[in-house]
Amino acid sequence: MEDVELTIRTRGLSKSFSIGDRSVHALDALDLLIDEPGFYAIMGASGSGKSTLLHLLAGLDTPDEGEISVAGTRVDTLTEKELTLYRRRAIGVVFQQFNLLPTLTALENVVLPGVLDRLPEEELLARGRELLVELGLEGRMDHRPEALSGGEQQRVAIARSLFFSPAVLFADEPTGNLDSNSSDLLWTCLRELAEKRRMIVLMVTHEADAAAHCRRAFVLRDGRMAGMFDVEGLDSSELAARAASLARTP
Repeated sequence: MEDVELTIRTRGLSKSFSIGDRSVHALDALDLLIDEPGFYAIMGASGSGKSTLLHLLAGLDTPDEGEISVAGTRVDTLTEKELTLYRRRAIGVVFQQFNLLPTLTALENVVLPGVLDRLPEEELLARGRELLVELGLEGRMDHRPEALSGGEQQRVAIARSLFFSPAVLFADEPTGNLDSNSSDLLWTCLRELAEKRRMIVLMVTHEADAAAHCRRAFVLRDGRMAGMFDVEGLDSSELAARAASLARTP
């Protein structure tokens, strides 16, 4: 990974959507700061703005107002072409849906970012194999998605997101389609990646069991930052209670 500023910062971030004849404020002057590597959770009730925040940070949508800085890049000032390159090279993103191409093998799916950058085939394949081995999929490289479990498919998606060694990885409900055992393995994987690679992994989740693997939880309420707390030493029930208290306290 190149020497980049390991920071996620928003100032006065606002985003509204029109529903019929009314405007809904998904985010309302939200401030966020993460300036150390680790695994972090964004929590909150449905409609609190969690996914909207993640999409803005990842350059998948644009804010109405406010500033966004991720790994030294002012995301809110980028052009469409610059946003495309930012999403491909500067960050990683994984979703609840694995978004793998069904006709390609695991290895072929992982190297797609490099294909788009027209890297030499030998370099592509070496990098793809390295990542799949790191994610524990050395025996599944030539399998297509239909032959992989849900947990394996999500690890392929994570490997793809790491192709250019980003400083930041965003995960939007990454275990929503997985069983409890596969979910636990994936949360452990994300925490270990953050620790080993000294990167920021920021996950949107509504599950206390997921956030229990994180270093800190940020709680949103009605598009604003309701508060944050360190997770270490809390079990899932204590974490859920603390998050719920912040989410409902005016």
